[in-house]
Amino acid sequence: MRFGANDYSATGFYDELIQADGTARPHARELVDYFSDMEASELLDRQRAVDSTIVDMGISFTIYSEGDNIDRAWPLDIIPRAMPGSEWDQVERGLKQRVMALNLFIDDLYNDRRILKDKVVPAELIDSSKNYLEPCKGVSPRHGVWAHICGSDLVRDGDGTIYVLEDNLRVPSGVSYMLENRNVIKRVFPGVFRNHRVRPVSEYPSALSDMLRSIASPEVEGKPEVVVLTPGIYNSAYFEHSYLARTMGVELVEGSDLQVEEDDCVYMRTIDGLTQVDVIYRRIDDTFIDPEAFRPDSTLGIPGIMRAWRAGNVALANAPGSGVADDKVVYSYVPDIIKYYTGEDPVIPNVPTWRCSDRQQLDHVLANIADLVVKPANESGGYGMLVGPHASKAEHDKFRDLLKADPRNYIAQPTLSLSTAPTLCDGSLEPRHLDLRPFILQGNKISVTAGGLTRVAMRRGSLVVNSSQGGGSKDTWIVEDDN
Repeated sequence: MRFGANDYSATGFYDELIQADGTARPHARELVDYFSDMEASELLDRQRAVDSTIVDMGISFTIYSEGDNIDRAWPLDIIPRAMPGSEWDQVERGLKQRVMALNLFIDDLYNDRRILKDKVVPAELIDSSKNYLEPCKGVSPRHGVWAHICGSDLVRDGDGTIYVLEDNLRVPSGVSYMLENRNVIKRVFPGVFRNHRVRPVSEYPSALSDMLRSIASPEVEGKPEVVVLTPGIYNSAYFEHSYLARTMGVELVEGSDLQVEEDDCVYMRTIDGLTQVDVIYRRIDDTFIDPEAFRPDSTLGIPGIMRAWRAGNVALANAPGSGVADDKVVYSYVPDIIKYYTGEDPVIPNVPTWRCSDRQQLDHVLANIADLVVKPANESGGYGMLVGPHASKAEHDKFRDLLKADPRNYIAQPTLSLSTAPTLCDGSLEPRHLDLRPFILQGNKISVTAGGLTRVAMRRGSLVVNSSQGGGSKDTWIVEDDN
């Protein structure tokens, strides 16, 4: 099975590996040559080996269906997605710029609110956001950083332009699958990396560990005690929680393992007694983290942890309240936010966005809904959205009613011609649409892992890449340019 004009066509879309004339892109030439030498039967055998390795390694994710938790093997396609190093360097610069500006923005919102006073962002937009948390007002975490781990989703349009599709600042997930994708491909194709200058991703756990320790109180003596806080084994991302705790060499805990004492410090129960905890990488949503401050019915959090955090006795990553910048309506202002705090234009542009809270923009969306993608402000995972060209007239009408009833809760964007990459589907290589979630860390410095998690829509023509809705993944290669 060859990559070529007669065997593989991505007509009408930008393909990450193959040019319009059917030849390999320069940065992907060696990769394409490697897989072009394989017969169809060998490709299938290798895919089966990938699937078997994933099962053997216990790499899984959980979906919820009709009230049941279903564990499924992680879906990984054997053909990597590749990007040239020079292009990635520009992307990395843009991601660092973006996360720095977003953290300045969040810190400003909970303190001086200068950007609201200067009317760059409407105050009513922030004050009406369900993710703007009153108990966080007046807090400034160490280094002024709220979103310590950020996953900003990137897409490429038909003309090759890379856009930021959305930012994930609360509890971004997927990095464990990025790491395991690389481990699996290395096991199944042990020789493939010898002739390909691919930037490594294996340093992420140590970079995460260093970042978490950098946000501990400066009064901590010795090595800070770090834990990963999980909702428990039934959470859809539990594999990732346990994976990251294990690779960092720290304890994985649930809320019942921690307690806040009268000194407003957090302690972990151990067989040797109580041990003070300095940093918590929490994978629990904001309003479940402390029943004293938020939901009194929460059994997942730790009573008093917000008191301990406000007192500076424990660091929380990501900080509660950072989700205020996750709002997709706030997303539409990020270019203005970057300009306000840095004086620079965005290195990576936003996707053009209509705010339905604006009457004129709402009228445009209502009139053109069949051509647009409509998204709720605070949903994730591809839920609650409308892909106009793929929806029925009844679905269009339903969403028109939703928009009229609650315009603040929706944005709309053009339906992009998302880039594709060769993907093994039912025994043949076919183009499938994809995105990319890089992972950015910020503590006392900012670092970006080379590449990220490439998610691919496995159904022909689909633009929905989420694994919970049938999507798959690819190993992401950042390939050094030829000198």
